[in-house]
Amino acid sequence: MKLLSNIKSQCVLLLIFVSITTIYAEVKPARIFSSNMVLQQGTKIPVWGWADNGEKVSVTLNGNTLETIADEGGKWMVKFPQMQYGGPHTMTIEGENTIIFKNIMIGEVWICSGQSNMAFALNQSSNGKEEIANSDYPEIRLFIVPRKIAQYPQSDIEEGEWVPCSPEASASFSAVGYFFGKKLHQDLNVPVGLIQSTWGGTVAESWTSGNTIKDDPDFKEKYKELLGLDIKNYKQHQEEIYKEILGGEILLKDEGLIDGVAHYAAPDFDDSDWKTIHVPDFWENQGYKFIDGIAWYRKEIILTKEQAQRDCELHLGKIDDSDITWINEEQIGSTINEYNRFRNYPITTGLLKEGKNILAVRVEDTGGRGGISSDQPGDIHLLSGKQKIFLAGAWKFKLTKVDLRVTYPGPNSFPTLLYNGMINPIVPYAIKGVIWYQGESNANRAKQYRRIFPNMITDWRTNWENNDFPFLFVSLANYKEVPPEPGESSWAELREAQTMALKLKGTGMALAIDIGEANDIHPKDKQTVGNRLVLTALKKGYHKDIVYSGPLYLSMKVKENKVEIIFSETGNGLISNNSSDDIKGFSIAGADKQFFWAEAKIVAGNKVVVWCNDVKSPVAVRYAWADNPGPLNLYNKEGLPANPFRTDSWPGITK
Repeated sequence: MKLLSNIKSQCVLLLIFVSITTIYAEVKPARIFSSNMVLQQGTKIPVWGWADNGEKVSVTLNGNTLETIADEGGKWMVKFPQMQYGGPHTMTIEGENTIIFKNIMIGEVWICSGQSNMAFALNQSSNGKEEIANSDYPEIRLFIVPRKIAQYPQSDIEEGEWVPCSPEASASFSAVGYFFGKKLHQDLNVPVGLIQSTWGGTVAESWTSGNTIKDDPDFKEKYKELLGLDIKNYKQHQEEIYKEILGGEILLKDEGLIDGVAHYAAPDFDDSDWKTIHVPDFWENQGYKFIDGIAWYRKEIILTKEQAQRDCELHLGKIDDSDITWINEEQIGSTINEYNRFRNYPITTGLLKEGKNILAVRVEDTGGRGGISSDQPGDIHLLSGKQKIFLAGAWKFKLTKVDLRVTYPGPNSFPTLLYNGMINPIVPYAIKGVIWYQGESNANRAKQYRRIFPNMITDWRTNWENNDFPFLFVSLANYKEVPPEPGESSWAELREAQTMALKLKGTGMALAIDIGEANDIHPKDKQTVGNRLVLTALKKGYHKDIVYSGPLYLSMKVKENKVEIIFSETGNGLISNNSSDDIKGFSIAGADKQFFWAEAKIVAGNKVVVWCNDVKSPVAVRYAWADNPGPLNLYNKEGLPANPFRTDSWPGITK
């Protein structure tokens, strides 16, 4: 999916796989320090940098002067005592040379990190144009960490500076971060500093340090491989591997489509020597890693006369990135560079026939993962009248034009790469906390996320030597088609894993289950997300007596053929946020584990009763258990949506 689309273009330029010995002729502070910065109030403030071995360094801030000596490696650090809100201040750093930083504020500093929904810029958001025009907030300061992946922990970033929030600066800054900082500044009336460290399409283990990854059962071997990587011979080694995958040669020409003639779409074409691949899934998951280019898929569809004569439509789910699709050698549809759009192609009457029909799909992947890639097998079907003829499973497959991405690894190739390049260089800059929007790229491994996500949180806290700073995260938004029947869901399992992380002290979760977009993994409403994160911050970080969360599942009780669900975090009580008393989104199952849509009604300020006439002896209830559960109406009176949940612990579909 093109959550990864940002990755390819800059991997080579940003990758740091060698350590460089630097000789410091002058005192040099870390790049996270500059004029216009915000320093965290109410805690010790570390300031560090490099100089010549043994050089005396003094740092003056707000009337306090601290002195130190650079160590054998040239590093120096001082720690100022706690300071209160205010400014502007000046910082002077003196050694053999003098550096002066001006317009410094003491306030609240938050890191804004994660993948593309945190990277999503203000100028892309639904009300971005108006917000940008009115974004002159001189006491909100912004810093963007440059994208970089690294084999080893980096001591510093290569560029970046703090800038006051303005229309020029805010437009390209994280929309979630901006809305969070704006609301926090307005509510607390204090300076706010926001540090954006994001990379679209990335996984949590890449944002975790080696101190944690080295002991992780799933990643320790991959981490050892990273440490032993010989970058000089990496490209040649990878090319040999993929030549073997591709049958001994790197293919440079698409033989399936020549001068507009689709040879591989012909019904009588002999594909007996083609490989077999499973649909739906990315081809990277099936032995074709790091391969971009063009591939052909073929599938034989056997139809009865009646099926062939009905009004028919082909549903191929999502294809990453582009496709041209033929039935019986006639092109029926094409979609270009729409990796997250569902392909639904009407079929001309008379094109299908009784017996064998040949479906051919030419897929072009320009970066990241590729293939016929929907999460749900049911997405892949031929709709004949009202009958679905499912097409998931084994298809014929042939790569025809290949662009090997083997020069250097990308940010997901090994764990720790992003932590090393984009987090380690800013540790231990004093912060209040972290806001985090990530998880989409780990959704197919949601069960594993139950472990690696809280481990990552603990890892950051350990490395900052602050065991309980607020770590606030966004639960995945609703996305993809609304399912017609209850079923399993990787995104629901990921949301469950996120909810489990609330067991860690100082964590908080903002819901986005009601603001997503079915056809776009990047919902444009970032203001609601930012505002809900502020509510969580006010409670978890600033200990305000407020309702900050939507209703959370607490317990269940079976009474005959009905189930009572008890919620916590109900504020002033549960409500339906529309005119209907029927609460949507619930399903219910008996011991056979077959779920049915359920009736549900609020019967008390913290209680919902759920039932279905098809389930006489219920044992499990689920709520909003889908990638996209559709419109929901269970909220608390404060206007916050109920969190998706399940009462069962039956095996899911993720690793």
